Amino acid sequence: MGENSEWVTPGEVLGKASKFKAGRGAYVSPDKLTVYASLTGSRRILSPPPNSPDQRPTVEVTGHKAHGAIPEPGSVVIARVTKVMERMASADILCLGTKSVREKFSGIIRLQDVRATEIDKVDMLSSFRPGDIVRAHVLSLGDARAYYLSTAKNELGVISAQSAASGETMVPISWTEMQCPRTGQIEQRKVAKVGG
Repeated sequence: MGENSEWVTPGEVLGKASKFKAGRGAYVSPDKLTVYASLTGSRRILSPPPNSPDQRPTVEVTGHKAHGAIPEPGSVVIARVTKVMERMASADILCLGTKSVREKFSGIIRLQDVRATEIDKVDMLSSFRPGDIVRAHVLSLGDARAYYLSTAKNELGVISAQSAASGETMVPISWTEMQCPRTGQIEQRKVAKVGG
């Protein structure tokens, strides 16, 4: 680690945007006032090139290889739903693409990001249940150190769920339903399309 490095975690303030440019592992808040860390690692300040018109130093966060993959906007993740509320569901991100993540990343699926059509008819409690495994798309680094996730594409949504009645892994039977193979009971879900 460099001499002026300091350990930071996602969402931590790195400095004012008027004083620093955001480098790797950093991003500027929507109001363009603050630079935040987007990953866990050491904070470094890089001097601007002498001929650069922008003389603000760059602040960056360099993660360690051991930390593995970091979710970024645009990436597809596999997450486990931990809590479902009326307007959103919380989830723990388990995998980024096919790689498991080594750190704990949280995600939030908001009501408006559950599906692409009939958004006004979405019911969170019939889309997800705690324990469901979902495939989702990372929209952005949201607030409170959680990523905003979307399941608003056909191939995104619940890929594995256990029956409330029997604990068996259910089988998807439509876009919105999964069935328990043992009891035949049907439960509502926002189901991910399997295959092509």
